[in-house]
Amino acid sequence: MTKPLHCILLAAGAVGAPAFATQYLTAEKAQALMFPEATAFRRQDIGLTTAQMQQVEKLAGVPSRSVNWRVVAALKGDVPIGYMVLDEVIGKFELISFAVGLNPDASVRQIEILTYRESHGGEIRNPAWRKQFVGKRAPGGLAIGDGIANISGATLSCTHVTDGVRRIAAIAQIVLTK
Repeated sequence: MTKPLHCILLAAGAVGAPAFATQYLTAEKAQALMFPEATAFRRQDIGLTTAQMQQVEKLAGVPSRSVNWRVVAALKGDVPIGYMVLDEVIGKFELISFAVGLNPDASVRQIEILTYRESHGGEIRNPAWRKQFVGKRAPGGLAIGDGIANISGATLSCTHVTDGVRRIAAIAQIVLTK
């Protein structure tokens, strides 16, 4: 007995579908890269209150998206020298995992793309594009066309990662600075 053509095509598509996910860094390697002078790292996850979530949304101009955030404090001795916050955003169809290194004053120290799963737009990993974020704080200069240049062919990835960095910078400004 022969199988219907649509069953054959579905099976062929499922087996032959290309995979584009590339993991560039683990969280541990990213924190060491961002804070080479650190002598220790301490997990310091944060939970936002409703009021803090509203502040984040107002400052960042994007939804706060989550109550819980994965944060690692970078220490030199017992003194915090910065923080790394881990996040994921949708590129065009798939998740982009990234880390934002922050200075104690909530300015961006560095961003790293951990895993990129899209077939196009991986240029957001280029050092020149990521360097645009250094020294910026929420909300000023952290938007496509306002301090951050777009990459042709990677518009959604650029926009969503930039929005994510702005959200994290706002969280840092509201919760992590003292």
